[in-house]
Formats: sequence, structure tokens, C-alpha cells
Amino acid sequence: MKCISKVFKIIITCSLCLSLIGCGSNTKDSVATYDIYNSSFVYGITNNGSNSNIQFFSDGLCVAGKDDLGTSGVDSQVAQAGGAFNATEQSVIYAQNMHEKMYPASTTKILTAYVACLYGDLDSYVTVSENACKQESDSSVIDLKPGDVMSLRDLLYGLILRSGNDAAVAIAESMCGSEEEFVAKMNETARALGATNSNFVTSNGLHDDNHYTTVYDMYLILNKAIQNEEFYKIFTSTNYTCNYTSGGEPKTVEWSTTNQYLTNSVTTPSGFTILGGKTGTTGAAGYCLVLLSENEDKDTIISIVFNADCRSNLYLLMSEILSNYCV
Repeated sequence: MKCISKVFKIIITCSLCLSLIGCGSNTKDSVATYDIYNSSFVYGITNNGSNSNIQFFSDGLCVAGKDDLGTSGVDSQVAQAGGAFNATEQSVIYAQNMHEKMYPASTTKILTAYVACLYGDLDSYVTVSENACKQESDSSVIDLKPGDVMSLRDLLYGLILRSGNDAAVAIAESMCGSEEEFVAKMNETARALGATNSNFVTSNGLHDDNHYTTVYDMYLILNKAIQNEEFYKIFTSTNYTCNYTSGGEPKTVEWSTTNQYLTNSVTTPSGFTILGGKTGTTGAAGYCLVLLSENEDKDTIISIVFNADCRSNLYLLMSEILSNYCV
């Protein structure tokens, strides 16, 4: 132990002498420079150099907290959840249970349409299956028949304008071979957008206890979807003429939107232009509306109401949110 201590003392003494010599040297020449922007890349600490364009998830998005906002200024009690987002200014302007699990009903079709526009060939033709036509008698459909042939684009207009549940299944089967495989792509796409509090089971939004989303997740989905040119064109249309083949014969059908602002069944709040929207209704989901509009400043507004207790109150609350907070 004494020998080790003696050696240790000698090492310390030598080190101190060397450090004193170093203090007298030209530090300008001896100190290595460290470029805060590039050195981490050069020395292998990171994979990105100074020219990297690192994108964070919140870039270009409205970042939402957990607290409600503005609910006391409107008749918020008529619905379970809602939100309003100024996409231009990237701000949340109304928040009501925005992160709570909600059943989206047919507003699901926003994601269905976006996935189809993102990955599908809209000019390809689809032969409708018998399975796609098997819908409940009170289900919202575009009256497809087995063997009908129409383009994927036609089906998307029927999906958004008339909320066709049969159209949703036909789209899913034509793109992925089965609705289950298509829904897997829906979930993958939603999660890539940050919509991680959602899970989709069907392409049309018919009720399933495990099929849910949140107001904020639906905002994330629509905010991204409207950046797709084909989706935006379909979503903001009010009517469409579809020419297709049924039973070997040419057929023509006219479709118009179910959005009551756009049909003038409900008065649009002053100063707003309604661009498009998607309705949804089931017993469990209540009355739902996802709306795209512009205010007088040409700011893009995404507003959402989930699980309203009736259709009239759905539009009442939506109008109050727009008028009170989105101008």
C-alpha cells in the first residue's frame, strides 16, 4: 500500500508541473475550436449538420393544452366536446373536452377520403362488391348495387357529399382488398399525423366501442387532409354529377351536400364563408359536425362539435363558437 501511495504522489506532482507549464503557453494556438452547430455532426454525436432542417411535430400546428377554453360563453352544455382552431394563426380559440374519447360517426369518412386521395388512383374504376352493398336499412348510402362500376373519384364524392357507407366499404375493398386492411392503413396514417388518441375499426364510422377519436385528433387529420389538392376539391364541393355503369347500363345520379350551412337550411354566421364540412350521426355518437370555414380576415378555421344532443343544437353551438371566438 505504501509503494502504491508513493507512486500516486509522484504522478500527481508531475501532473501539477505539466499544468503550470501549460498555463504559460499560447492558449490561442492550443485550444481546439468547437463549432456549436457543426461539431456534434463532425464528431458523430448527431446525424445532422448545420444545414439540417429539423421538423418538430408542432411546426405549423395549433398546440392544445388540457384545459377548456371559452365554454362559458356559449351553450356548451348541448354537446360533449368541441374545438375551434385558427389554422392560419396556429391558435386554439375554443376548447371543450378536446382530448376526451368520442365516437366520430361519419366524420370518420374524412380520414377515409384522405387515405384514398393519398394512396389511390382516383381515375381507376371500381367494381362494387356484394359485401359493400350489405348495409343496414336505415344506413346512409348512395344505393350501390353489386357489379356497379364507377371511378374511385366518383365514390369519394358519394362518400363526402352523401355520406355513403356503401361507398366507404367499396373504396376500402378496391384499394386494399378488404376493409380490415384499409382500416389498418387509416390507423397508420392517423398516428403518423400525431392522432395517437384515436382508433378506427370501420371505414364508414358505424358504431363500434373500439372506434373512437378526439376533437384534437380530428383537427390534426383534417388540417393535414386539406393540404391535399384532390381531397380539398372534393371536401369543398356542394354537388356532383356521377356517371357510372349499373347492370351494364349507363346511369347518372346527382349528389348534394348534407351540410345545412351549405344547403342554406341554417344561416351562416355573419362574416364567415363555409368552405366544406362533414356531418355524422349515430345513437352513441350523437350529432357531429367537422367544419372548414374562413373568417373576414381570410383565416382558415377548423371547428368541431361532437355528440350534440340534437341536430338543431349542433348547428346552434357551432354558430356560437364561430361568432364568439373565430372572427
